Amino acid sequence: MLRILLIDDTEKKVGRLKAALIEAGFEVIEAGSLSIDLPACVETVHPDVVLIDTESPGRDVMEQVVLVSRDRPHPIVLFTDEHDPGVMRQAIQAGVSAYIVEGIQATRLQPILDVAMARFESDQALKAQLLARDQQLAERKRIEQAKGLLMKMKDCNEEQAYTLMRRQAMSRQQKLIQVAEQIIAMSEMLG
Repeated sequence: MLRILLIDDTEKKVGRLKAALIEAGFEVIEAGSLSIDLPACVETVHPDVVLIDTESPGRDVMEQVVLVSRDRPHPIVLFTDEHDPGVMRQAIQAGVSAYIVEGIQATRLQPILDVAMARFESDQALKAQLLARDQQLAERKRIEQAKGLLMKMKDCNEEQAYTLMRRQAMSRQQKLIQVAEQIIAMSEMLG
């Protein structure tokens, strides 16, 4: 059973979405309106999905979504009456996984939540891959920097410097980046 954090930021539809969610068999934790601290609420409740019902997602809604997406990433589904494609793009960029314009029917909720969760997982996987590639690139740059320093210190060519670093890493059972960081630190210490 999915645990849903429901933020109902509307006046006219109070209770409709909650009733539809319960009818569809979800566990619903209602947090009221977006005047709450959404990241703190997500931290406390530990929902599977954050569902926001708002007539029109304004600046405050988007700020709360950005904070959750940055600090406590979760699938976020936004139900709204706003048809504006610009607002829709802004919501997706802020971290909304699914943007649903009107139409709350219990039979539609499960597929909507499934799509939102799948999209969220896909986005998180892409972010993790990007972060890993950025880290690999940063490590590669540091290794190249250390190799250059070693070439100057030992008056050797690039291949010899790399071989020296690999031997050091293998003999000390370290990663090449660790040896590179040690070489850079030593060079900085000696000036």
